[in-house]
Order: sequence, then C-alpha cells, then structure tokens
Amino acid sequence: MSNVLIYAEHAHGKLPKATAVAVTAGKKLAAIGGGQAILAVLGTGVGDVAQAGAGLGADKVVVVDNPLLSYHLADITAAALAATAEATGSDTVVFAATSKGRDIAPRLAAMIDASIASDIIDVNADGTIVRPMWAGSVVATVELTAAKKVVSVRATAFDAASGSGAPIENLSVSFAAPAKAMKFGSLEETKSDRPVLTEAARVVAGGRGLKSAESFKTVLEPLCDALGAAMGASRAAVDAGYVPNDLQVGQTGKVVAPTLYIAVGISGAIQHLAGMKDSKVIVAINKDAEAPVFQVADFGLVADLFQAVPEMTEKIKALAK
Repeated sequence: MSNVLIYAEHAHGKLPKATAVAVTAGKKLAAIGGGQAILAVLGTGVGDVAQAGAGLGADKVVVVDNPLLSYHLADITAAALAATAEATGSDTVVFAATSKGRDIAPRLAAMIDASIASDIIDVNADGTIVRPMWAGSVVATVELTAAKKVVSVRATAFDAASGSGAPIENLSVSFAAPAKAMKFGSLEETKSDRPVLTEAARVVAGGRGLKSAESFKTVLEPLCDALGAAMGASRAAVDAGYVPNDLQVGQTGKVVAPTLYIAVGISGAIQHLAGMKDSKVIVAINKDAEAPVFQVADFGLVADLFQAVPEMTEKIKALAK
C-alpha cells in the first residue's frame, strides 16, 4: 500500500483551483498504489481551509497547525511536509506546479532523497508519469524509481477534484526550522478586481506589440473589463517593463487554459505558446499575418491592434447593454 500526500496550497483562508487539480492527480496515484490520498493543510488557524479541503474528495485531511508555518517559507514548509509524509506513511508527495509548489517541491525531494517529476500532465496505469519537455514540443514518459517520490502537477492538466466530506485529523508532527532558515520579511500582494489569471474563464494577454505600459492601461484594460477577463502578458512585454511578471503567461510564467484566450500584439514564440495552447478558443490580433500565433489560433485578425481592440471593446459594451 502506497499513500499519497497532497500539499494544500492556500491563501486568505481559501483553496485555489490548483489544489483541487493536485488532489485529482494524487487520487490517481494513490489508486495505482492501493493507498490513500491524504490532503495536508499546513499553517496556523487553518480550520476553514481544512473544511474546504474536506470537500475535494481526498480520503482524509490532516491538519498541521504550527506557528512556524504562519508564513510561506519554503525550507520550513518542506521540513513540515517531510515529517507529515512520514507520520502518514506516504511515500509520494504531490504539489500543484505553482510558484509555491515549485519553491517547495525540489527542497523536499532533496530532504527526503526522493525522485522528482515536475509539471506532470498525466499518470499512466502502470504508475509512470507523463510530462512535457522543451516548451511542450516533446512529451516524455518518466518512471520514478526511488522509494520516495515528489511530483508537481500542471494546473491545467487534470479536472478539479470534488467529493463528499472527508474526515479531518489534527496531526502533531515534530520538525524544526533549518539552522540557516529563511526569515519572513514582508508580503506585497498585487490586488485586483479582475479574476485570478490561472483560474479565469477568459484571458486577454498583451505582447510587445502594445509598445508601452500606458497601452496596457488604455487599450487592453478596457477590453478585459468589458469581458470580465483576467489580464496576461508575454515574456517580451514583461521584460520590457510594461507589466509586472506575475502577469506573464508561458513556459517561465503561468500556464492557463481558459475558455477564451485573446492574444493581442503577441507574435507567438514557443515560450509563450507553452503557457496557453490548451485554451479552448484562441483569438489572435496581430498586424503581422505571418506571426506564429496564427498557427494555433482558432480565429485570427490581421489588423492594427490600436484600432481593432478599441472597436472590439465598444462592440462588446454595446452588446452588454
């Protein structure tokens, strides 16, 4: 029997969709190994999070409430997870492939001497792992041969889990901060009324073709607001300083798979396509008819974005009235 421990990423008392996706992958791994899928909720005062987690269909929820876990510090969280995995008899630990998951997973793998596979997109019946390589141009089937395993799950690769209430157990585990542990300094969050980029049903993303940060505000933001969409950006736009890097979509940014993805002034470099090609409907607006983005777009408009996007915004507003 092989139990699987799933890290419950949470913020402000809520679980993101990425955690529910990780539970789906964890349940699949647990079924193959004949064990339980156990959701681990770490932090302080996380009772509401545990209750929410109990509705994700895991076999059990364990709560580790400790002052050391008040803030996200990867080295301390990894130590707590190592102790939790041992206490629950789990030889596999599953994360969502988010910024937090990518921060903790390799530290934990090194700590417990585990094999690791990152950004997985499927699990085969024989327990082998499927993961993309080289910006998704190659898909590899990987066998993890170590006794202990760590995997991170692409947040668009599995359906979000749901289920009836799972039992909740308060778990007391012994762990300590490393000798040269990180220390919490401050947290600066970007707050927005728009949907969360990785969970939005509609995304409007801008590229270098917008030419300035001001254009993101005057051209792209009105379209986002008219559609109720999240805003994204290409790496080129982020590197140019037009928008902060938490909006970056791509291989080195966030992976999204909304119902509608509108790429504005984005050429379609493979790095960007790796982060959005699983979108249900892709619309591309670019004045270059040869831009690679048109190869993956369901609908393409060869036009000057500075004229086309405001016109589109006005038509959407008119339809909404």
